[in-house]
Parts: sequence; structure tokens; C-alpha cells
Amino acid sequence: MNAYGKGSDARHGPSGQGGGPDPRPALPVPPAGPAAPGPPPPHSPGQEAEPAHAPGTGRPGTGVAALSPRYRIGAVLALAGVAVGVCVHLGMTFLHVAPSNTVSKQHRETIDDWIYPEFEQNWKLFAPNPLQQNVAVQVRAEIRTADGASRTTGWYDLSAQDGRAIDGNPLPSHTQQNELRRAWDFFVSTHDDEHRPVGLRGALSEAYLRRIMVMRLHRADAAGEDGAVDRVQVRSRTTDVPPPDWSGEKVSTTPVYRTLPWWSLPEDETRGGIG
Repeated sequence: MNAYGKGSDARHGPSGQGGGPDPRPALPVPPAGPAAPGPPPPHSPGQEAEPAHAPGTGRPGTGVAALSPRYRIGAVLALAGVAVGVCVHLGMTFLHVAPSNTVSKQHRETIDDWIYPEFEQNWKLFAPNPLQQNVAVQVRAEIRTADGASRTTGWYDLSAQDGRAIDGNPLPSHTQQNELRRAWDFFVSTHDDEHRPVGLRGALSEAYLRRIMVMRLHRADAAGEDGAVDRVQVRSRTTDVPPPDWSGEKVSTTPVYRTLPWWSLPEDETRGGIG
């Protein structure tokens, strides 16, 4: 009987036991390749989704483009309101500083209401002929003592005191810089050369300047412990600013004084009060 007739025994060796070498050649094993892509993992509840991209850009929307249509309209309206406000302010400021014309004359009250007092313009720095004089405000007092006698103090140079307080001070106060100067300018603009008030603001400017003098004298203890300020007198000392060395201009260096009459003080101001 041949090998084909032995059935399952044909797979065994001559001894009838398995374990002999297999006469058939081994089949080649294919190399391991990349795994086939499977379905995407399900989205977990705690994981945030990727941000939406702006159409046609491939990137997330930013700025106004990221807002909803309702908020975009609000942003546009806000920007338009700011632009209109800026244009109105620039127009009002231009009409205020420009020479008098038909529009500024017709709407003068509206322009003044818009400008004053927050946006007041002062163009002295850019004036074609700026001030070339130094003006110092000085004061002296007549003191009434406790025994009924009186004495007159020397002149207090208040402008020089303010100058020393400002010099070297990186943050000088508004009072030190402007109070005395503005009070004197206010008085001069409302009085004539004979020191008589012109218009309804003359008396107001006189009272304002007088009270500043009283406060400054009280601060300097001009009356002493047993005295009281009975009267004050104010004067200005004006000197021309010397021209530069390269200029051929000649100016007088002699100071010019403007002395006001004596002012009697109300009772509530004699000891430093302001009424």
C-alpha cells in the first residue's frame, strides 16, 4: 500500500510519531503595515469642541468679526457717535479761536456754552507779540495795635514768594502759579487808569484781589500777636525783559509802578478772614 493509501499516517515519520521535519516549504509572512483607520472616538461631554472658523478664511474670527450681528451693529453705532462728537468738538473749537465770522456771530452763545469752562483756549504762548514784561504784585498793610496805635509794614513781594515756591518744584500748585496773576489781570481788565471800576465786574475783582492780599498777609503774620490789619495797599512793579545779547534792541530797565489807593477792610477781614 503506498503513502497515499495510509491516510493520516502518511504525515508521520517511519516510526509513526510526529515531530519530524515538514517536507512542505514554509509560506512567507507578510510585513506588518499601518492599521486601517477606524471610526473617530466619540466626543466626551467634558471635552470642548474646536472653535468655529470664519467662512473662507480657515482661521477663527477675531475682533468685531467674532461678534454676533446685533453686537456688530452696536459697535458701529458707538464708533459713529464718537466720530460725530470729535467732529463737533473740533468745529466748536475752531469757531471759538477763529476770527469773528457770520457763523460764530450767529451761534456765539452755543459756542461759549460748549467751550467754557472745560475747554477754554489760551493762545498767549503762540501770540505774534508775546508779553515782554515781568509784572510783580506787592502789598503792604496798616496795622492797628491793641493800644490804639498804628504802624505801616514794608512791601511784601507776593510774586517773588510764589516764584520761590515754584522754582525747583516739579509739581507746583495751581494756586502758586495762577492765583495772584489771574487776580491782578482780572482787576486791570475791569478798571481804568484812574483805578475806577468799569462795568459790573469791577467791584467783584476789587473784592477778590483784596481778600487774597489779606490771606497772604495773615499767612506771613504781618499783624503780629496783638495787632489787626486795618487797611491794605496794592501796587504792581513792571520791568521790561532784557533783550538777548545778539539783538540791537534797547529797552529801559527802570521799573514802572502802579500804586492803588488804600483799601479799608471790613471787620471780618481784619484778622485774616475772607468775609
